[in-house]
Amino acid sequence: MSVTEEQDVLTVALTGRIDSGNAAELEAEIGALLEKGPGRGLVLDLKELEYMSSAGLRVLLRLRKLEPRLRLVNASAEVYEILNLTGFTEMIPVEKAYRTVSIQGCEVIGRGSNGTVYRIDQDTAVKVYHGAHCLADVQRERELARKAFVLGVPTAIPYDVVRVGDGYGSVFELLNARSFSKLIAADPQRMDLYVERYVELMKKIHATHVKPGELPEMKEIALNWVNFLRDYLPAGEGEKLVALVERVPERDTMLHGDCHTNNIVMQNDEVLLIDMETLCVGHPVFELASMYLGFVAFGELDHTITLHSLKLPYETAGMFWKKALAGYLGTRDPDQLRAVEEKAMVLGYARLMRRTLRRNGCDTEQGRASIGLCKAHLTELLGRVDTLSF
Repeated sequence: MSVTEEQDVLTVALTGRIDSGNAAELEAEIGALLEKGPGRGLVLDLKELEYMSSAGLRVLLRLRKLEPRLRLVNASAEVYEILNLTGFTEMIPVEKAYRTVSIQGCEVIGRGSNGTVYRIDQDTAVKVYHGAHCLADVQRERELARKAFVLGVPTAIPYDVVRVGDGYGSVFELLNARSFSKLIAADPQRMDLYVERYVELMKKIHATHVKPGELPEMKEIALNWVNFLRDYLPAGEGEKLVALVERVPERDTMLHGDCHTNNIVMQNDEVLLIDMETLCVGHPVFELASMYLGFVAFGELDHTITLHSLKLPYETAGMFWKKALAGYLGTRDPDQLRAVEEKAMVLGYARLMRRTLRRNGCDTEQGRASIGLCKAHLTELLGRVDTLSF
């Protein structure tokens, strides 16, 4: 073993094997180190450890009694499996060792609010999460993807967690898959086909029932948006906005929450979702609101935003929204379409305004313009929209 100490934390790197032949000696040596400086944290670095027997596991139990803050890091897949099967991962913090992946020169497939998806090679892609301390986000989205898959929603299943620079990423298989954005950009004449497949996927998601408590409720999230805006809208408008959201019927059916054309791919004629971080349950009006936001509202003042985020011209994105709304509602009646679109607009502009304010939008010219646009739209819409249900 080798020993380092930094900021009152003792790190012991272990190499080779721990078994009945050396476990007692190892325990004595680490115990002596702890006695020299009681109160220090203890980290066992298992990067070079190949095997741990039951004798080694008993050493861990006794070391944990000496130092309750004991942590294990860089456990190989084999060692982690031993620790997990024996229940040690529930008693002691254990961090797996992750292989390193480079994204230099890789194609960007899509972008979400907490990460970017890159194609590593012909068969696989990696979603790289923002921030160095994002392991919880990685694990949460992997669990959401698993739940969606089990419930029959076609999604790419993450099968590995990797290090990417100072952060982490989630790897999944995408055999020659291409996003809807790339497909539409390459052949705009086939947009109606992709709209049809998009609508089929939306209806499948929205018909999927979820057990209570398994996914966040979108209505609760939306109530946070509109309650935040009370101080930024005229009193009557703020109160009406909150009341509209409060009256949206409860639903136990799934929503994707960010279903734009960069988050949907075609793989061998199968449509797959590749970004599950926003999965939730609720009324479809919340899904339509996020669609309107992505296809229209985000790029309303600056069309280059849509081109950057969706890889589609603003006009093309707007056309996709119109066609998808008509397909989803099953009507071409302009009055019916406009009525539902305005419901989506209410929530979409409320979300955009809150987002801009939370990101210190008042301090920039672009932010102030976006806030003003949202307020103008909301004032007009709240004058005639009396329900968000459809």
